[in-house]
Order: sequence, then C-alpha cells, then structure tokens
Amino acid sequence: MSSNKSANENNGKRSGRISLTSTVLKVKMLLIIAVVVTLYILAVIATDSNPIRVIEGFEHIWNFVKDDLFPPNLDYFTRVWEPLLETWNIAIFGTTFGALLALPVSFLAAGNITTNKYLYRIFRFIFNIIRTVPEVILAVLFVALVGIGDVSGILALTVLTVGIIGKLLSESIESIDPGPIEAIQASGGNKLQVIRYAVLPQVLPQYVSYTLYSLEINVKASVILGFVGAGGIGIILRQQLAMFNYDRVATIILTIFIVVTIIDFISNRVRERLE
Repeated sequence: MSSNKSANENNGKRSGRISLTSTVLKVKMLLIIAVVVTLYILAVIATDSNPIRVIEGFEHIWNFVKDDLFPPNLDYFTRVWEPLLETWNIAIFGTTFGALLALPVSFLAAGNITTNKYLYRIFRFIFNIIRTVPEVILAVLFVALVGIGDVSGILALTVLTVGIIGKLLSESIESIDPGPIEAIQASGGNKLQVIRYAVLPQVLPQYVSYTLYSLEINVKASVILGFVGAGGIGIILRQQLAMFNYDRVATIILTIFIVVTIIDFISNRVRERLE
C-alpha cells in the first residue's frame, strides 16, 4: 500500500508542477483583461487621444515653461501672501466646521450604532451624493446663494468635508471591536454612553487622521474655488492668467507648491504618529 502511494507521488512529481489556479479562474482573468484593454482602446478612439500627439506636446510644454513661466517674478510675492493667507483661512474654517458636523452624523451612518435601517441608508446615501459632487460645483452653488467671497468657499469645503470624514469615519465605526459596546449595553448603558465610552476611544485617532487628510484636500481645493469667485488665491491666479502675466503666474504656482508641500509633510507625520 505504501509502495503504491510513493509511486503515485513520484508520478505526480514527474508529471510537472501542481496548478494553483483552476482553468475557470484563468479564463475569467483573461476575459477581464480583454474587457479592460478593449475599454481603453475604445476610450482612445472616442477621445482621439493619439499617444504621438501627447509626446509631441511635451516640446510645447517645455517651451512654455522655459520662455513664459521662467523666471518667476519674485517681487510679486508681496501681493501673493495676503490671498494665500485667505486661502488657508478658507481651508481651515471649512475643515473645522465640516469635521465638527461629520462627527455626530457619522454615527447615524454606522450600522452597528444606528439600528434603524432606513435612517442608516438615508445618511449613507447623503454621504455618497456629497462625495460625487465636485467641490467646484458646490462653490458655484454657494456663490449663487450667498454671493462672491470667502463665505462661499467655506460653505463648499464644509459640505465636502462632511462627505469625506462622515463616510470614512462611519466605516471605521462599523469595524471597531464590539466587545466594549456589548459590555456597556449589558450593564444598562444607553446609546450616548455606548458612544462616549465604547466607540469614541476606539475611533478618535482615525477621526483626527481623517480631519488632517481633509485639510490637505481642502487647501488644494480652495485654490480652485477661487476660479469661480469663492475667494482665496485662485482669484488673482485667474486674473493673471487672463492678462498673460505668466511670470506672476509662476510666482503664484511656486508659492502654492511650497505651502502645500509643507502642509502635506506636517500632516503626514502627524497621521503616521496617530496610526
């Protein structure tokens, strides 16, 4: 009996490698790859995105940077600083208001906290709607409602932040350890006590991390919001582009790049410590 077993093992070794994936799985993977490649080809045809044209465009980009943007007009920095500070204020206020609003709302979108499935689905749907609307569209809507200025940008970023933090935090709440929740409920604790003593201690680091992540996004987004009249450095960037003052445009872009890089660096370090 043992000799037959060893003989079968030897035959299996001689027959080749053992396949880790089935033939059906291989066929499915090939079909998926074929569909993806086909979609890319159709997208190239529909948009007339000739790779050769893209490569040829690099020369025009280089000439534009070399001849128009360089050297930047550093004397214009004194004019850039005040709108840049305004952009930062818009981002920080929008992030703060959005984070404060997202914290209580996220509990309503967490399935392990909200037992009413209709209420749960409504807030989930609201988060999805907010996250699918670009911040520029939100800014245009608020400019139409409250007029041109910083308030429109703050309101747009507040709504955007609620969507980002609310979605991420509600998913974090649903993945926490259920043990503390069950312990407090077993001892007669109400819903607020469950949130205060069982949920918040577990999700607070993620909440801070998501807030810093939203701040990074909002600093960049607040620059774009200025193009539609929502305040900040985007307004003067649009003005200088319209007047073809590319040396000043270069100064604005360089300043934004330095500030955003610093903010990203600090935010990433803080989030790494929290995680």
